[in-house]
Amino acid sequence: MAKRRGNAGLSHLDAARRPTMVAVGAKPVTHRVAEAEARMVLPAEVARALRATGHRTAKGPVFDTAIIAGVMAVKRTAEFIPFCHPLPIEHCSIDIAAGSRNQLRIRCRVETHHKTGVEMEALTGACVAALTIYDMCKALSHEIRIADVRLLLKSGGRRSVGRRVVGRRRAAGRSR
Repeated sequence: MAKRRGNAGLSHLDAARRPTMVAVGAKPVTHRVAEAEARMVLPAEVARALRATGHRTAKGPVFDTAIIAGVMAVKRTAEFIPFCHPLPIEHCSIDIAAGSRNQLRIRCRVETHHKTGVEMEALTGACVAALTIYDMCKALSHEIRIADVRLLLKSGGRRSVGRRVVGRRRAAGRSR
């Protein structure tokens, strides 16, 4: 891949600083893994209501619906992030855990064998799961916050981020 000058290392700009999709044709196929996280802060009354109902609202099972929405979003990431390559998703799991101080932690893990990474898919899955929880709980409060969306790890490409992930897989769709 040709080195781009004057773009501060931004891979989606060509030499004329115009938006472009990264050429991945010459890259090797490798096992790509990414995990992302979104955190939510719920008002105390919302957290209490969810605990009391087993994480259900009038719209249905909140966590289960969020897991399904997140997985669906992972599979369609290239449709709404303009320069994402469409990828065959080989594995996707979303884990939702209720933490202390009325917080939820949503983690999305995505895997494939391809020439480009799946970090955008993992970030999208975590975000859409969080947005789904917001949608299902907004009748209880509009003070729900989605915060701290971040990439936890990526591996399989030129650069790795986060902890080593070889051989680690979470059960699909597990929530606590």
